Amino acid sequence: MPLLFRRASLASLGLAFGLSALCLSPLMAQETAPAAPADAAAPAVKPVDPNAVVATVNGQSLTEADLVLAEGELSQQFAQLPPEQRRAAALSAAIEIRVMAAKAVTDGLDKDPDFQRRMAFLQQRALHGEMVEKGVVDKVTDAEVRARYDQEIANTPPVNEVHARHILVKTKEEAEAIIKQLDGGADFQKLANEHTSDPSGKSNGGDLGWFGPGQMVPEFDKAAFALEVGKYTEQPVQSQFGWHVIKLEDKRAKQPPAFDDVKDQAKQAVIRDKYFALVKSLRAGAKVEIPDAKLKQAVDTLESGK
Repeated sequence: MPLLFRRASLASLGLAFGLSALCLSPLMAQETAPAAPADAAAPAVKPVDPNAVVATVNGQSLTEADLVLAEGELSQQFAQLPPEQRRAAALSAAIEIRVMAAKAVTDGLDKDPDFQRRMAFLQQRALHGEMVEKGVVDKVTDAEVRARYDQEIANTPPVNEVHARHILVKTKEEAEAIIKQLDGGADFQKLANEHTSDPSGKSNGGDLGWFGPGQMVPEFDKAAFALEVGKYTEQPVQSQFGWHVIKLEDKRAKQPPAFDDVKDQAKQAVIRDKYFALVKSLRAGAKVEIPDAKLKQAVDTLESGK
């Protein structure tokens, strides 16, 4: 059942939403620990005080919260390190950042116009990410996700899937000879094992299992779905692979995916819709002017497709 839930759909939220993913990434990568024996008591996890000082740099404190931020921002660089080395590497990086930043301020680099523009953009990007997380993602409810799933199910037309077998040969004449044997009462599975050139069908009677529309090449697809259950094609069917004789074993309505299997996609669809609705309402109340007519047209075209 072709639900419209697709993970890639969030890419259509535009550059800003793509950038906000940086702000929504987990602060720390999770560690996978070996499973404890069933009878072993789980060790108590001591809460970490975010304000606990782990180092001082020129009299300024570096806290556990600062360390978490450093480890999160640099998670890709630290991904292959064991936990203790990762923590040490994050602290080393945080110290390096502090001393270099202090030197930059001493040299007046924080007053540079390009730097200030970049800082303003980074702040806006971070605030955008906070708004997405707090104003959109955190407000999605389980009921909304379930409702979106139910809506997709209701809006998706019922689709049949079929269970078929086939015999694949190189020439039309070979296929016609096989159909003639079937007309005379020969067993389809036995003929498939003897004659098919499809390696996967030589030991299972040409069984293709269940498949839905569009999963086979067009010629094969059309012929298979046109058959009645228990019937085989009266004329050979040509495809890019050769000549087919097809038998329809069964037909059924394709079942929709279970909610638990697609709930993450459903949630992403709800997030997408809420994000667009929020942006639309905010843009409607904002005065946006783009003097360059061509650029304005390009922006309007881009946003009309969202």
